Amino acid sequence: MTATTINDAEIAKFTAMAEEWWDPRGKFKPLHKFNPVRLGYIREYLLAHFGRDGTAIRPFEGLNILDVGCGGGLLCEPLARLGASVTGIDAAERNIAIARIHAEQSGLAVDYRATTSEALAAEGKTFDMVLNMEVVEHVDNVPLYMKSCADLVKPGGLLLTATLNRTLRARALAVFAAERVLRWLPVGTHDWNKFLTPDEIKALLTRNGLDVVGETGVVFNPLADEWRRSPDMAVNYMVMAQRPVALP
Repeated sequence: MTATTINDAEIAKFTAMAEEWWDPRGKFKPLHKFNPVRLGYIREYLLAHFGRDGTAIRPFEGLNILDVGCGGGLLCEPLARLGASVTGIDAAERNIAIARIHAEQSGLAVDYRATTSEALAAEGKTFDMVLNMEVVEHVDNVPLYMKSCADLVKPGGLLLTATLNRTLRARALAVFAAERVLRWLPVGTHDWNKFLTPDEIKALLTRNGLDVVGETGVVFNPLADEWRRSPDMAVNYMVMAQRPVALP
């Protein structure tokens, strides 16, 4: 086990594509299509968990949210528009540079930092919600990474993990079909051997003091050309966890 979660090859891979983060027809087209279902799930949980008014223009005013592995800021910016105080971190400095420029052009205040979850946890930072979205399959030292994400969650706060299941169907669809047939992703984006099952993710969450409070699969509907939530967690899935409030 190493003392860092950084995988240099993965950082280089995403740095090379950094200029395309905000191109909905570029190499990150799948994430642009995936974003509405991710945001919908996040919004739904934040409203219910923190008792916010869904009809308000900025319902998340006063909440602080961390996006780990934020890339170009595809989740950070809409959450900032909804009133949250957003911090986005990424180990790839080029991603952070692109994210800062785009946020400035959009008139949004997002605290972007080129750092890691373990470094931020070492500073003692905590947040109302931590987003761990499609990152865990790209890091080294998964136990350290998941511990650092959990450590960043305030008592009563939430941690959302989204990743890919280590099933033969995921290997066929998310790796072979998505990269080599449909060309949705550059070849080599994913390594099936680094995928984690929902049970493995949930075990890491509970080991680090969190309670699992929700889970959902996410599937692509080709007729509607959109991603939707589903009970089917065999390929893409999300797991929501909460840090219990300490008793007095």
